[in-house]
Amino acid sequence: MARGGMMLSGLGRWSDASELLMRLVVGGFLIWGVWDNITSDVRMAEFAGFLARWKFPFPELMAPLSVWVQFGCGAAFIAGALTRWAGLLCALHFIIAILMVDRFGGVRGAFPAAALVVIGLHLATAGPGRIAVDALFGGRRR
Repeated sequence: MARGGMMLSGLGRWSDASELLMRLVVGGFLIWGVWDNITSDVRMAEFAGFLARWKFPFPELMAPLSVWVQFGCGAAFIAGALTRWAGLLCALHFIIAILMVDRFGGVRGAFPAAALVVIGLHLATAGPGRIAVDALFGGRRR
């Protein structure tokens, strides 16, 4: 077997494509998750009520803030623009979700938010890869 073949080191040449795929899927998921709140005042009011039930401060302010943060992170991930900042914001956003709500659902309940924390931290530390707007302005990770 060729040197490094057992370790699959040749797969490294696909890292930028996998970063792009991760950004597109996660960014699309984040936008999809809040689109109903953006397009419907009723759904936004329901979300504010949800936050009030969970004792979030200022739920009428926090609901749109949360929605637009999630939407902005999704858009930034898709474009690969301000990716490191969006990653930090995404991680913080979902840490708050875990601490305030998801931890009461056990491991299964908290896992989606925990995965988004990890993905956010990954994008914040590794950057978006070379197929990104950030790469045009010197934000490449390599």
